[in-house]
Amino acid sequence: MSRAESHPSRRAFIGATGAVAVTGLAAGCESPAAQPSPAPSSPSSNSSASMTRVSPVGRHQAGITLPQPAQPNLLALVADLGDDVAAGPLLAALGQAVRTLTAGADPRLLGLPPGDLTVTIGVGPRLVRRAGPALPGAADLPRFSREQIAPQARGGDLLIQICASDALLLPLTAAALLDRAGDRLRERWRQSGRRGPNIPVDKGISAPQNLLGFIDGIVGPHTTAEHQRHLWLAGPAPVAGGTLAVLRRMELDLPRFAALSVADQEAVFGRRRATGAPLSGGTIASAPNLGAKTPDGRYLVPADAHIRRANPNVVGAGLMLRRSYSTDEPTPGLLFISFQNDLRTFTSTLAHMDDSDALLRFTTTTASATFLILPGFDQQRPLGAQMFR
Repeated sequence: MSRAESHPSRRAFIGATGAVAVTGLAAGCESPAAQPSPAPSSPSSNSSASMTRVSPVGRHQAGITLPQPAQPNLLALVADLGDDVAAGPLLAALGQAVRTLTAGADPRLLGLPPGDLTVTIGVGPRLVRRAGPALPGAADLPRFSREQIAPQARGGDLLIQICASDALLLPLTAAALLDRAGDRLRERWRQSGRRGPNIPVDKGISAPQNLLGFIDGIVGPHTTAEHQRHLWLAGPAPVAGGTLAVLRRMELDLPRFAALSVADQEAVFGRRRATGAPLSGGTIASAPNLGAKTPDGRYLVPADAHIRRANPNVVGAGLMLRRSYSTDEPTPGLLFISFQNDLRTFTSTLAHMDDSDALLRFTTTTASATFLILPGFDQQRPLGAQMFR
């Protein structure tokens, strides 16, 4: 079992990894209740002191569409609840702890200003089925090819996603939340990662480069209307305002990919490495012309190119909002996180990619889980209260 799949002490301070680059795109916010407010002044010289605070309360949890662009550092922690643990009181306690931490009022931050710290919490299928077997999020992820997943790294009851511009905040926040949970949680695994520099895609939209050198996460729901159609759950009441997350940790075969010529690397993605533009022409913001051919009849975007195999119109699925991060331990790779309001958006896309996407030849999945990201909360509506009374 790899180090990231081990079962560390709850109070272990595991530092956030400094990976080189990242994949993913976070779209903007549409909810006035969740608009960021200025951070309180702090005597600390840490860079997080100047970051704009992100409110943890509102219709949706922070860390999905807020902030924009996404913070450069992430720590994802997956845990299980004890069989006799009531989910409602635990989630309410975690929600209160999130409010205290993001306000900078928790002494366990050791004086560090919270800056743009966000914490996003989701519950796994086992807990969703307790609340209602027909609720969105009650289904487990199916198994796919190119998986080498230890039992400890498949599934889980609870996801805690911690993001911040200041990497020092991640292990401190995780330790504080686990301390608040006490013996009610058993940690399964955790993974830290980093996003690369953001590159403009279109007006108000940016995307970072991934470890393979390509601008990624270009396609996704960007507008308020697209968020409502593809991202947020509309009902029933206990899940309205939430979303479904898929978490997949993948190792990347960097040496084998680097050995390809630039042209062959571009054929894998279907985009230009330098600009992100589709091989069919246009700019980074252009939709690929999947029917365009060379004079001798070859597709400009190869049949097994990633942007063709994962194209929502080709798959017949919705859009995924990705907040993915690159990793450098236990091996270089990617922590893929997607948010969507229908799990079939992810499963149909991956099934369509599974047997013929050129990019997957360079990946091995080592952890996999899905979670219902709970609706937003505030002082009057504790986290998870509508599902777990």
